Amino acid sequence: MADKLRTQQELERLQAKYIGTGHPDTISWEWRTNVARDTYSSIVGHPPHLAYISVAQNEPAAKVRAQLLRKMVQPCGPPPPREGEEPVQRAAQ
Repeated sequence: MADKLRTQQELERLQAKYIGTGHPDTISWEWRTNVARDTYSSIVGHPPHLAYISVAQNEPAAKVRAQLLRKMVQPCGPPPPREGEEPVQRAAQ
């Protein structure tokens, strides 16, 4: 029983320390957003990986870096509406 409690406490500690590990109330959009942001930040933070991606796309490394940083804002689109909220309608142009 003590091992199970210790394991649960360790999991709670890790979830509090690292946002991306999730918790029981994490929705799939939040999880996908965390994974995408972690991936983009890893590519931007490792120059050889960034160089590999830029060569594969035939683009300058600075441009690829800027694109990845822009994608980090909302990598999986806008968040889904929460329960009890009305979906936001965009004005027709």
